Amino acid sequence: MLEQLTRFRAVLLKIEDWALIGLLLVAIILAVLQIFLRNFFDSGIVWADVFLRIIVLWIGMFGAMYASRNNEHINIELGIKYLSDKVKPYVQAVVFLFTAIICAIVAWYSVDFVLLEYQDNAMAFAKVPVWFTEAIIPFAFISISLRYLISTVLLFLPDSTREAK
Repeated sequence: MLEQLTRFRAVLLKIEDWALIGLLLVAIILAVLQIFLRNFFDSGIVWADVFLRIIVLWIGMFGAMYASRNNEHINIELGIKYLSDKVKPYVQAVVFLFTAIICAIVAWYSVDFVLLEYQDNAMAFAKVPVWFTEAIIPFAFISISLRYLISTVLLFLPDSTREAK
């Protein structure tokens, strides 16, 4: 069972990696193309600027998810490196739980935000609804919240179990 979960997690992480890489490549190519078209042909792609802003949002959310994988995000360490090894997991658990709760609250309100956009029926570009472009926000914060809840549990598992993640 643990082996299947490990494989499933690895597949999800690969999908995240490729989505982040793909979005970044599309953003770079589209931005360079826009610059080229504007400078040499006095034109451009009508929807490209809006699309690029949306891609930046998605890159930011996928980047936050990536950073939360192994606790690699911006972190304020309140002297945790000076604590004893017995106390560290408990302090880290409090920090992880606090992070998970804050991310869950943000996810909750971002779902409300996306639902309001859904009811508004506004279009972002090319018949793509605004709510769809913003749906990454609750998705990312739910993912981050779940990761920190899982990280909290993993703090108290034996080392051999933790390595199998």
